[in-house]
Amino acid sequence: MGTSERPRLSVFRSNKFIYAQVIDDHASKTLVQASDIKLKKGTKIEHAKEVGKMIAEACAKVKISKVVFDRNGFKYTGRIKLVADAAREAGLKF
Repeated sequence: MGTSERPRLSVFRSNKFIYAQVIDDHASKTLVQASDIKLKKGTKIEHAKEVGKMIAEACAKVKISKVVFDRNGFKYTGRIKLVADAAREAGLKF
């Protein structure tokens, strides 16, 4: 459950794309989001890493440094783990 001090980073993957959004559950508001829909070149693995970087950069712009990670029922492997690792490397803490 995300709060205004520590919002929830929710990751969703489909067969084609991967999406990440940071949500304040108390206010029922999405604070920032990122996806790989507009990325054209690269593999799904590269896209997942880029989404992790994009979500961390978007969080830094709105001064969010700590989040709660929500894997949305997906196993913590593959593209879900790559998004989390890339977000951590870009400075997001969870």
